Amino acid sequence: MEYIAIFVGLILLLKGGDWLMKTSVALSLYLKIPKIVIGMTVVSFATSAPELIVSIQAALGGYPDLALGNVLGSNVANLAFVLGIVIIIAPIKVANGFVKTDWSLMFVFSIIFYFLLTQDAQLSRNEGVFLFISLILFLVFLIKFQKKAIIEESENSLELLSVKQIFFLLPLGGLALWLGSETLVKGAVGLAQELGVSERIISISIVSVGTSIPELSASLIAIINKEKAISLGNLIGSNIFNLLAVLGITSIIQPLQVEDLSLIDRDIFWMLAISFLILPLVYFPKKNTLGRWEGFILFGTYILFLYPLIFG
Repeated sequence: MEYIAIFVGLILLLKGGDWLMKTSVALSLYLKIPKIVIGMTVVSFATSAPELIVSIQAALGGYPDLALGNVLGSNVANLAFVLGIVIIIAPIKVANGFVKTDWSLMFVFSIIFYFLLTQDAQLSRNEGVFLFISLILFLVFLIKFQKKAIIEESENSLELLSVKQIFFLLPLGGLALWLGSETLVKGAVGLAQELGVSERIISISIVSVGTSIPELSASLIAIINKEKAISLGNLIGSNIFNLLAVLGITSIIQPLQVEDLSLIDRDIFWMLAISFLILPLVYFPKKNTLGRWEGFILFGTYILFLYPLIFG
């Protein structure tokens, strides 16, 4: 029964997130908000909505490890699982300024998050405010200094949505996200109890992969349609948004106390290590190119990350 709940919850999350992104972007276009702002704020928020709603639901339900594990696992999955699969299928070129901006910002925010969480094994409300303010500053920086933003090819269809469709699908998407998160959290907690493992393990091994499916789906669709290869910066941006927005907002609503210390003794170091691993892979063996061998390295690293959780 728990497996069915997890499956149904993920389906609702994915569909709700899809509706939310389409309607949010379409509404922004109707309001004549600049596309660069849409790409860096509205789309980023919409694609991170599953992680945000699941984490809030888990925190309010008294399962802080589920909230934290979801974000840590999603950040690992975005770079090792999603990016790994994408570049195995189709190698991508990396922009010249990637290391100086995107990667550096992600790694700095990851280090800040590490110190905030490990100093007292919790994220307090004040620390949540700090993370959220950092998010605002990050967005201001992007909007002011970024030269251009790429909105997915589906944008053309988004502009065709009528006002009625927007105001019908927007609340429907929100409802689907909330119901999906509630079903998923209950299913994950039930499965953890049934298997005799912590919520942390279920959140990192199952829930986080499910909430990373939108990124994987968008990447694969871009490849199938022979569009411009998915930008590495988009996945990096998703990780930054998870740390600053998802955990920032969640801990403001409900402070997060670590219960399973493996989150700070093991999992957070994996997140930092995989985040750092991107740097040498961008330069070696071929500068500014992520190819199939790098994809196999990333995907293999993800298997090593999951193996002890599943079979340990």
